[in-house]
Amino acid sequence: MGEYGDQNSPKEIMILLSKNIRTLRKQEKMSQKELSERSGVAYASVRKFELTGIISLESFLKICEVLNRLSDFESILLPNDMKRKKDLFDY
Repeated sequence: MGEYGDQNSPKEIMILLSKNIRTLRKQEKMSQKELSERSGVAYASVRKFELTGIISLESFLKICEVLNRLSDFESILLPNDMKRKKDLFDY
């Protein structure tokens, strides 16, 4: 077992997110260049992200917005009591 036990390390999660974004981009039949233009994120940053997983949070969220996945972030990192209340009303 590594430093993070049975959980992925931050770097592993970064790589996983970059792979997921690449897959979503390709499902939309969008090039890296088009994603860059539509999101306002520099092409070099999009390219680097897909290769390394490294990107600023703001740029990552801009990319997610173009891919219609920004709402995925509305329920992460909620305090426990807020999450329980939200789960009660989500169907």
